[in-house]
Amino acid sequence: MTEAPKPLGVTTTPIPGFLRIDLTVHGDNRGWFKENWQREKMTALGLPDFKPVQNNVSFNDEIGVTRGIHAEPWDKFVSVATGKVFGAWVDLREGPSFGTVYTTVIDPSVAVFVPKGVGNAYQTLEPNTAYTYLVNDHWSAEARYTFLNLADETVAVPWPIALEEAILSDKDRAHPRLAEVTPFPAAAPAGRRVLVTGANGQLGRELMRQLPTAGFTATGVDLPEFDIADAAQMAAIDWSQYDVIINAAGWTAVDAAETVEGRRAAWRANATGPALLARAAGDNSVTLVHVSSEYVFDGTQEPHSEDEPPSPLGVYGQSKAGGDAAVTAIARHYLVRTSWVVGDGRNFVKTMAALAAQGVKPSVVDDQTGRLTFTTDLAAGIIHLLSSDAEYGTYNISGEGPVVSWWEIAARVYELVGHDRAEVSPVTTADYYVGREDTAPRPLRSSLDLSKIEATGFVPGDSMRRLEEYVHSLAATGKTQ
Repeated sequence: MTEAPKPLGVTTTPIPGFLRIDLTVHGDNRGWFKENWQREKMTALGLPDFKPVQNNVSFNDEIGVTRGIHAEPWDKFVSVATGKVFGAWVDLREGPSFGTVYTTVIDPSVAVFVPKGVGNAYQTLEPNTAYTYLVNDHWSAEARYTFLNLADETVAVPWPIALEEAILSDKDRAHPRLAEVTPFPAAAPAGRRVLVTGANGQLGRELMRQLPTAGFTATGVDLPEFDIADAAQMAAIDWSQYDVIINAAGWTAVDAAETVEGRRAAWRANATGPALLARAAGDNSVTLVHVSSEYVFDGTQEPHSEDEPPSPLGVYGQSKAGGDAAVTAIARHYLVRTSWVVGDGRNFVKTMAALAAQGVKPSVVDDQTGRLTFTTDLAAGIIHLLSSDAEYGTYNISGEGPVVSWWEIAARVYELVGHDRAEVSPVTTADYYVGREDTAPRPLRSSLDLSKIEATGFVPGDSMRRLEEYVHSLAATGKTQ
């Protein structure tokens, strides 16, 4: 090879996601050398970081060997080690590009990236051709394949050697015409396939409601079928199905965490589980969103900033801090710290409304202060981080507005349901827990500094206004009983 080598380059084609790669081949009197796959250089030029796991080689003795058209459920990086082929690709994915054709000649200086669902075929133009391809999933006989006949009249591939004179297998001759092909299912947009753990909880339900409307494909999982703290189960999951994990699972029984059994359960769910998710996310280049709590702090500072060091008072806070440490060890993470969550499920506001309806006059602590966080805002904030490609790291998300006590919230709930706020008596935390065993220490100050999340363009709603809307919705649906 005496010509000056081509520079490495990646170009698009009429098939969405299908790329042609020009490879740099260095030659002299001894032969030639090329970097056939170079992850860092190629991804910098726009090739997806598709993480190949298997390398296959198809050797062909004669000119005119023709194989295809096969669409597999994995991405492929195709090249030749020796020889030359005429390559043909047909988009067999459902959507507007179904049936689009692209052809080119592949010699050692050319490669192509073939997305899953795009039919792949080639015809050898030289003897002793070694056709090679990297794939990002292991071959499986159970996988779904989509086929198209090499002689289909609609796509009309211009084979250099007529198929009547070419060397074909009987299976390839029997594949269906385009009109009979069931399209390969369309994939979710890149970066938009989300696994939500803890999907049956307050936040999980809201995420499952909001994610689809924001353009994400969401899969929700929860106990008992899906246990994030089960190492064997986590290792068996095909993580290539997801781009993002949102971990909304957790043990939140703060007082029960102080018992022997509760301590084990809290650490298992809040530390071991997130650590296993972090390992899976790191190994598979999946973004991990992990929801944490202001209980990782002792409540002596206000407001709590993202860079405040952890200082948990009780087992629940300690277990959450353990999970946080594991999550922040991987690069692609959003650690979302929140407080006083209210959503669809059991929560403080619903409890107060029910007590008012029952004529109960409760005592509520007035020296623990913070802001309520409604799951509508918390879910929206998480989606904002993902949609805006915000810098990875830790973000506080709670409601905006005034910092108030639990007593002020309870008194306001009583007012909103038509009762006298004086029916709720203020009491100090120390007095409230006198004589109660196995109670966890609480941080007295729980408000979060929201300046970092707001700097990204997301401003949560005023928590007290959200409270009014929520209580009115409970009354309208009869859920205050």
